[in-house]
Amino acid sequence: MTKSARERAAGERTGASVASRLHSLAIHLLRRVRQTDAQSGLSGARASALSVLVFGGERTIGELANAEEVAAPTMTRLVAGLEGEGHVKRTRAREDRRTVIVRATSRGIRALELARGLRVAQVEAILARLTPEENATVAEAVTLLERAMDR
Repeated sequence: MTKSARERAAGERTGASVASRLHSLAIHLLRRVRQTDAQSGLSGARASALSVLVFGGERTIGELANAEEVAAPTMTRLVAGLEGEGHVKRTRAREDRRTVIVRATSRGIRALELARGLRVAQVEAILARLTPEENATVAEAVTLLERAMDR
């Protein structure tokens, strides 16, 4: 580690400074990987909603809207687009026919896997610019952040 990097690291041991840098980095990283979304055929918003369904299971429109922090009419439009592309299917709940249940289709699962794969490949390309030692440091940092998020 160079002297300036050591000095910066020593000066940034406070949580606020590291948190600020991590926040900025996360935003820039997501913007960079979002550039691959067009290749998958899914917009970022549609991919995000679809991921809730693929990884979390079926949801009502309201539950999906809450998970994505959007209004129900916005989610209804997103779901309509996903349904038109064959990525989700809407059905009525048995216990309350007014309630609409949304679930991912096999086509939706494949589309999400493609989108996720493209994004992960973009991150891998960025990580490939690092040395093996730097990659090990990043891997350890990711493990620590995952542990902190689980607490």
